Amino acid sequence: MEDKIRVFSGNSNPALAEKICDSLKVPLGQAKVKTFSDGEIMVEIGENVRGRDIYVVQSTCSPTNNNLMELLIMMDALKRASAATITVVIPYYGYARQDRKAAPRTPITSKLVADLITTAGANRVVTVDLHAGQIQGFFNIPVDNLYAAPVIIDHLKSRFPNEHDKIVMVSPDAGGTERARAFAKRLGCTLAVIDKRRTAPNVAEVMHLIGDVKGKTAIILDDMIDTAGTLTQAANALKAHGAETIYACATHGVLSGPAIERINNSVIERIVITDTIPLGEKADQTEKIKVLSVANLLAEAIRRIHEDESVSSLFV
Repeated sequence: MEDKIRVFSGNSNPALAEKICDSLKVPLGQAKVKTFSDGEIMVEIGENVRGRDIYVVQSTCSPTNNNLMELLIMMDALKRASAATITVVIPYYGYARQDRKAAPRTPITSKLVADLITTAGANRVVTVDLHAGQIQGFFNIPVDNLYAAPVIIDHLKSRFPNEHDKIVMVSPDAGGTERARAFAKRLGCTLAVIDKRRTAPNVAEVMHLIGDVKGKTAIILDDMIDTAGTLTQAANALKAHGAETIYACATHGVLSGPAIERINNSVIERIVITDTIPLGEKADQTEKIKVLSVANLLAEAIRRIHEDESVSSLFV
């Protein structure tokens, strides 16, 4: 595999790219990705990629536009250097929440981003826990939407061994019920749903709880934590309904704005996220967050794609 495969990384998440390469036992590709003083991005690929199968690891997290442009420019450089195929590995797909016209005269930006990635030269996309599954249909190239569930469930099983009767999996909104139900089934525990009404962007008003959490350890499950407003309000509602201990799990720790402060001041005991987005200096601001790595999951998906094996069987 070493002769044919090359893995490159932009500046968004080099630590994850290194872990993926360690798992695949291939060196990280040589590439200079820097920004000029006027803000323009320059990419220089430092090795031969002619006829190689290339995997570019780049989360389009904050700074979203810079990371997206780095990805597009890297793809153009690789395409012009005669790479055989270019697979973009986007652990966190930015702009995923703009997936439909929620109001008149608004864009569908996640479709625009899909068009940009395809036009820049991608042959395939690998991502993790898309905010909306229909985004896969925005691409006219193959998309492998991986799930962080195996990584998170393994952690929960080790954290709560033989305690399935004491825990309850909680969806913070009706839209996440299917995800929470799948986790509850794998853990053999019960399910609860919080009904909320969103009054403005990034503002959620909790309404009422469906299910029993009294005297139990409640685990709130979501695909991402952004400003942590929904999460902390959900935790307060669970506490008010008698939950003994409150945990939270999410794939993507966006953690923007007042998120860290809200988490530190909340009744949540522990938050588990993955490294699809680097925590960076935020790690020093809270002791409540534990980070799990999806590197082995992504590495196995890359290996299976490269060797023409099934990716979906990873999640059976």
